Amino acid sequence: MIKAVIVDDEPKAIQSLSWELTSFSDEIEIIKTFSNPEEAIDYLDNNVLDCLFLDIQMPTMDGFQFLDKLTNRDFAVVITTAYNEYAIKALKHEAIDYLLKPIDSDDLSDTILKIKKHNSRLVNSSKIEEVLLNFNAKHDKKKITINTDGKLIFIDAESIEFVESDGNYSTIFIEDGQKIVITKKLKEVSLILPETCFFRIHNSFIINLNKIKEFIKNDGYVIMESNHKIPVARQRKSDFLEKL
Repeated sequence: MIKAVIVDDEPKAIQSLSWELTSFSDEIEIIKTFSNPEEAIDYLDNNVLDCLFLDIQMPTMDGFQFLDKLTNRDFAVVITTAYNEYAIKALKHEAIDYLLKPIDSDDLSDTILKIKKHNSRLVNSSKIEEVLLNFNAKHDKKKITINTDGKLIFIDAESIEFVESDGNYSTIFIEDGQKIVITKKLKEVSLILPETCFFRIHNSFIINLNKIKEFIKNDGYVIMESNHKIPVARQRKSDFLEKL
């Protein structure tokens, strides 16, 4: 059973979509509906689901702004709207499908197949990552696993110099000059880095403490081994000094 959530600012639209989804398919269970986007964000960031059916045109924030605010995207996103001009933008926001209202039963069947394939890939990737994490726990040289561009990248954590945030994306800077851009927020990246040597020194930066070359106290920044200058946030300075 596909556990789904609907977000739409119009209660009548939610009622209509719920009826269409459950009438056209016995594989979908609507576990929650929201007309308030902020309440929906809080729920989605803290609960498990398989799919989100999201309306684009909402008054307080549109659907794309809504997606940008989510910290948890471990589920399929299906855009639902009465207008077709948002299709390309929906794909850019990694929606797996785009349904025009009123929903056609054949289109819904195709969407359900896409949801199943999407979630199957997530499960398989999670299993692989679990095996790797268990493997790394038994060895001194730890690696982290990054999902990007449909592939898994294994990186020696000690080779990472720093990570820079760019909204919903993060760039990992490796000591050999390589840069890896991933679709994870900095908060998510911090969860997979070893706490012993990585520190979030600024809202936009996580640094490897072992790669610091200089700390310029008066100006409030560090110089990394690659000569990159990273600012030290004023509110994080005392924690940073304690970490050192």
